[in-house]
Amino acid sequence: MTGSREANHSRGRRPHRSLLDHRHAERDRLDKLVAAVRAGESQSLVLRGDPGVGKSALLDYLVERAAGCRVARAAGVRAEMGLPYAAVHQLCAPMMERLDRLPEPQRDALRAAFGLRAGPPPDRFLAGLAVLSLLADVADDRPLVCVIDDAQWLDSASAQALAFAARRLSAESVACVFAAPSGGTHELSGLPELLIGGLRDEDARALLRSVVPGPLDPPVRDRIVAEAYGNPLALLELSAGMTPAELAGGFGLPAGIRPPPGGSEDGFRRRLEPLPEDTRRLLLVAAAEPLGDPVLVWRAAARLGIGAAAAGPAADLCEFGARVRFCHPLARSAVYRAAPPEERRRAHHALAEVTDAADPDRRAWHRAHATAEADEEVAAELERTAEYARARGGMAAAAAFLQRAAELTPDPPRRAVRALAAAGVKREAGAPEAAAGLLGVALAGPLDERRRARAALLHAEIVFTATRGSAAAPLLLDAARQLQPLDPELARDASLEALSAAMLAGRLAADGTGPCDVAPALPTPGRAGDPLLDGLALLFTAGPETAAPTLHRALADLHNGSPASLHEGLHEGFLDGPRDGFAGGPRKDFPRGPRDGSPDGPGDGFPDGPRDDFPRGPRGDSRDGLRGAGEGIRRLWPGCVAAVALWDHDAWRELADRHVALARDTGALAVLPLALASRVTAHLFEGELAEAAALSAEAQAITAATGLRVTDHGALAVAAWRGREAEAEELMRVSAGEAASRGEGAGLTVVDWTRAVLYNGLGRYDRACAAAQRGSEDPPVPGAAAQWAQAELVEAATRCGDRALAYRAAERLAETARACPTDWALGIEARVRALVSEPSQAESRYREAIERLGRTRLRPDLARAHLLYGEWLRRERRRIEARQQLRTAHRLFAAIGMAAFAERSALELRATGENAHRRSVPSGGDLTPREGQIARLATKGLTNSEIGSQLFVSPRTVEYHLRKIFAKLDITSRSQLDRFLADADSPVG
Repeated sequence: MTGSREANHSRGRRPHRSLLDHRHAERDRLDKLVAAVRAGESQSLVLRGDPGVGKSALLDYLVERAAGCRVARAAGVRAEMGLPYAAVHQLCAPMMERLDRLPEPQRDALRAAFGLRAGPPPDRFLAGLAVLSLLADVADDRPLVCVIDDAQWLDSASAQALAFAARRLSAESVACVFAAPSGGTHELSGLPELLIGGLRDEDARALLRSVVPGPLDPPVRDRIVAEAYGNPLALLELSAGMTPAELAGGFGLPAGIRPPPGGSEDGFRRRLEPLPEDTRRLLLVAAAEPLGDPVLVWRAAARLGIGAAAAGPAADLCEFGARVRFCHPLARSAVYRAAPPEERRRAHHALAEVTDAADPDRRAWHRAHATAEADEEVAAELERTAEYARARGGMAAAAAFLQRAAELTPDPPRRAVRALAAAGVKREAGAPEAAAGLLGVALAGPLDERRRARAALLHAEIVFTATRGSAAAPLLLDAARQLQPLDPELARDASLEALSAAMLAGRLAADGTGPCDVAPALPTPGRAGDPLLDGLALLFTAGPETAAPTLHRALADLHNGSPASLHEGLHEGFLDGPRDGFAGGPRKDFPRGPRDGSPDGPGDGFPDGPRDDFPRGPRGDSRDGLRGAGEGIRRLWPGCVAAVALWDHDAWRELADRHVALARDTGALAVLPLALASRVTAHLFEGELAEAAALSAEAQAITAATGLRVTDHGALAVAAWRGREAEAEELMRVSAGEAASRGEGAGLTVVDWTRAVLYNGLGRYDRACAAAQRGSEDPPVPGAAAQWAQAELVEAATRCGDRALAYRAAERLAETARACPTDWALGIEARVRALVSEPSQAESRYREAIERLGRTRLRPDLARAHLLYGEWLRRERRRIEARQQLRTAHRLFAAIGMAAFAERSALELRATGENAHRRSVPSGGDLTPREGQIARLATKGLTNSEIGSQLFVSPRTVEYHLRKIFAKLDITSRSQLDRFLADADSPVG
């Protein structure tokens, strides 16, 4: 165990890749070092910088870049500083088989150092020389890269020996790279150094934005960046220790301040004790103001009778300049925690009094924290301004307001209704545990029958959000039945969620709660006003042909619903219907008094709390925070399912794009992983594996940040499509275990389908057939079960000689394709029909498949059609024609990055007497996920700034990645990049 928090961060968990995104010069220096070592040169380098600045991440980057080199690693350990040669033993133990090759005095010195022979401690000169000789001998076989982290904790003997060797390397292919703090470690003096400083503000903001899954309020971001002083680890730890509400606008700050992992506030508290009283009070005001706004801080200080002189003694703790910033994030926390509750309330009261009426959410928030007891006036103001908070920071900010409103409500019935509203929005924000706690508060109060039914729905939704497993479907179905006589429209929404949950439960659904069971049991089938629900119900009760017309109407409705209208569905209100026509965003003149425009009035005659007669929504329904928080966004995932059922890839991609954009913009973290999963799969079918991998990484970051028990299947699908068997199988093992533990049968289906793709690519058709058969026997949910696994099964069963199994699978797939005659559907049907057809019919079907799929963006399916046709032509002994198809397949698979299918194509080509030619340019699969995203955005004519804003990185980072892309592809301009990607995307041959 090391003594460095940075090292613990590095070795305890993989450093976030974004730590390196903005280290352009440092990465270039390490790239050149590796290139020099490969060319036979010796290299030594000391990375120096403060703890958390990213030294360990750069060492990991160096190891990744050292492909083809032997890598030896060691790290200083504080507890081992008194053990001579402990670190040398770490580094050299794997090389001990070469010890006998050293000259005898050197060999004896190392043996004595390692306790392998009795005798006095070795001469340090001989020990250092032995290390040098050993490293040089190892490098005779292949270049050697030695990485030594936490050099400040090296034992003295090891530090001297390693530094001795590093200084005397000359013509050996050896690199010695150390990481050490700024200053100190005098044994390394004289070695070349690379100072790792803090990030520039632009890069720090981009890093912070890249790791925050929900909305990030710019003033809060800037305050965090200022107080982290460019230290990447401080940025990551501080953001990880903040709630979404804090990040969205600072609204959770007073209640939620906590030190980052491993931190301590005691030192800062001790520095507070001798300060004058006015200085401590000024620091408290600064700590309670979450944006670092000096105007507000000084106005509030004046209200409290604090003068400018009070800032002097605080200079080493807090800077009062163009921005108020503490010397360390823990200093802010220490100041706030050290103050008595009454002093905190005075500070918030002063801030509330000086906060401008144009910022009503901030003013209401300070008023809430200036209040010690229940206060209906303050609670009502919080409720009214929740919409403003939502506009600033999405669901998390609104949930914080509604939760505080419930806490301050003295009347039990009103408190129950407000708690119910807060619970609904907390769930949407991806905080199911907090939502469950608020739901308990609501249920403890008096609720009428309608609201108790809505509480039952919310309980079911919390279970669904937290697990995506089999437990949710029966709860949602029961809630829909309770709501049917009380609120038919909400019953419809509950029915749609029940059907969605049943589809995700799949093969693991409890008896009577699978999709084929839930569909006919829904309490609201056949309503002409909801073709999406009706169409999906028909899909499971009457089949795809009967459901198709209704599903087409549903897609048309979703297509015609603009993003703006969906935003309105999200923002209509939390406790009641649209408020005086400003549901889409805050009005600048709010809040006004009922007659005279005073900012202190209740606001346009709005209710000052929930009542049985509070304003209704457009159809006469009161929302209670349940439908208004997610009415539009909830329909997008079932809409994607409908698009897949209709084999309509364009509609699927459009809805998935909209789903992801809305969830990101509003901070609806509960649904964002599901939205990203749909978008990842759409990318796969277009052959955009780098983009799919990048979105999969985002989904993993979100589930880690929120604690939702949702498995991201994107990574395993990407690995399977790339043909990486060991990686894919490990991911499948983990994913299958997680899905089974939750009761998410759809996850097991995805595992079986991706395993079938993997082994069809590898040519191991028996394993592909078994996996595809398992997936094909699941409930007929659109996608992996009803369509894609069937196509894999036909191919695998044909190759295994089981034509009867292949024919049955082809018939099942054809049933869905005939109902939805898109080029995708009919192209896949023609491809699988060709596999089970007699030779007289097969060729025309292969050609039809290529023609139809060639009119789509679905490059992998097109490539597979070329491959199957080429294989068939070769078996028909038409080698010349087969070569053309197989060359085309090989070039497409190589461009996509589907290595296993590319190798299968190459093997078939060799069987025709021709070798597959290596592409004249590297494939898109050589690019990292981030590089692939940037390359494709660049071909669309976006500037570096526009690309950076989409990917949450700085324009400078975009420029850096473009240089790397150009080098990998051996091109020099964007126009060449455009031609390269166009070539990779187009059928050839």
